[in-house]
Amino acid sequence: MTDIGTITVPGRLRGYPGVAYGGYVAGVLAGRAPAKTVRVDFRRPTPVEVPVELTGTDDGGAVLTGADGLLAVATPDEVRLDIPEPPSWDEAYAAAEAYRAAPPAGAVDCFGCGLDRTPDTGLRQHCGVVPGRDLVATAWTAGPALAGAEGELRPELVWGALDCPGNAAGRLLGSMREGAVTASLTAQLLRPVPVSARLISYAWVVSEEGRKHRMGVALTTAAGDLCAHASALWVDPR
Repeated sequence: MTDIGTITVPGRLRGYPGVAYGGYVAGVLAGRAPAKTVRVDFRRPTPVEVPVELTGTDDGGAVLTGADGLLAVATPDEVRLDIPEPPSWDEAYAAAEAYRAAPPAGAVDCFGCGLDRTPDTGLRQHCGVVPGRDLVATAWTAGPALAGAEGELRPELVWGALDCPGNAAGRLLGSMREGAVTASLTAQLLRPVPVSARLISYAWVVSEEGRKHRMGVALTTAAGDLCAHASALWVDPR
């Protein structure tokens, strides 16, 4: 193993209370992997405000380790998805409004989908059902505070935008239960994502078997240009 470093996830980048937002963690690990497409497997929750060790691996991946052992592993992989046509901006906006009006039980102050977050303090992935389609979607804009040096959404936050929509798809379209967690996220970033521009996130159920729920997730511009996509595996609590 090579390239050993330490990171601390700020408290504002949480998913469940005290736990780092999985999509962000996956994006940080993917940033250490040179492959175009990366799979991140989550082994334990990553704490916030606690230093953890990030190590590059000889096979082009990365591992994240905490005091209790292995937290997450990134490896080169491929995304195999049939991606549906995106909803329109108006359809995604209406779906988001419906979600905000009646969110699923168990909503928390998550960086990805927290209802009280602003465009500068969260990703606001408020994905509601698109009428007439087997999709959930949201229309959103990233605030300037989420931009990197080039004025685009930071790559690890693009990964973040590919996480929570899968939860909404599983809860609203499938049989996934409250408290489910992301077991793995495999994503490919295709183009820079503009900040302060209109964006659409959408997700769908690929398959379900027992406690396991596999989702497809895509991120596009309002014009329908695909920016990133992911295959997400969610697992119900025991």
